[in-house]
Amino acid sequence: MATVSPPWSYTLQLPHDPRAPGIARATLRTVLAAHGLTELTPTAELLASELLTNSHLHTKGPYALRLHAAEPDRLTVAVWDTDPTVPPGFAEKGAPTLVPPDGAEHGRGLHLVRACADAWGVSVLRELGASKGGKLLWAECAHVGKSGTA
Repeated sequence: MATVSPPWSYTLQLPHDPRAPGIARATLRTVLAAHGLTELTPTAELLASELLTNSHLHTKGPYALRLHAAEPDRLTVAVWDTDPTVPPGFAEKGAPTLVPPDGAEHGRGLHLVRACADAWGVSVLRELGASKGGKLLWAECAHVGKSGTA
């Protein structure tokens, strides 16, 4: 049973290391179990995995996983990295997406995020005094039937 009611958040700072996405997914599972949100684990883990892998593959610096629950049974999974460039097709809800060719090994991750998330978006962080710059890609998932929104 959860002991802390929303809102709550956790941020895990990650080095640019190939083990970092796996460590972040294990942390996500632990946090969701501790807050009694295990029903969100499959979707949240997929969202986190795709966002983390994208940051690891396309940036050279550190990145971070942020988990935030503003209300019961709804989770925001976000990944910050140092590159302010927004991936194609992720900037706007109506933006056309670049579909990877059949048989391509890469290029499907953000399509999965858009398909599986209840909501998604991006924030470009330009004010270096207020932040470290870069961007924050985020996606929300909710437990169907409990919050009435999914």
